[in-house]
Amino acid sequence: MAGTSERNKRVVREFYDLAFNQRQPEEAAKRYLGGTYRQHNPLAGDGAAPFIGFVRWLTGANPKLRVEFKRSVAEGDLVVVHCHLIPEPDARGTAVIDIFRLDSEGKIVEHWDVLQEVPETAQNPNTMF
Repeated sequence: MAGTSERNKRVVREFYDLAFNQRQPEEAAKRYLGGTYRQHNPLAGDGAAPFIGFVRWLTGANPKLRVEFKRSVAEGDLVVVHCHLIPEPDARGTAVIDIFRLDSEGKIVEHWDVLQEVPETAQNPNTMF
């Protein structure tokens, strides 16, 4: 099980990095998405083509966008990634929690996400990361 969890975390990080940071969503979809891809983000549709379109739209609107991975956790067929989505240098950005479900072959078949803008000030000295 630990081997599968580590494999699944690697798959998700490689997928996410290739699609967003390297700007190759077509290649990311080809390598890492399963035959079906169910999307729970209301801004994107199910399947590879809508995923590619969403990434192209987001990176087109934010040409300097980058994603910094902070941590990932895997249990069974689920991988949770906590990352910092930075639309442009010096922007506070958005804290993102993504949940991916992978099939038994290590292909991504489902995705959920929750986003929270990083505020200018906080009621505590801790960061969101």
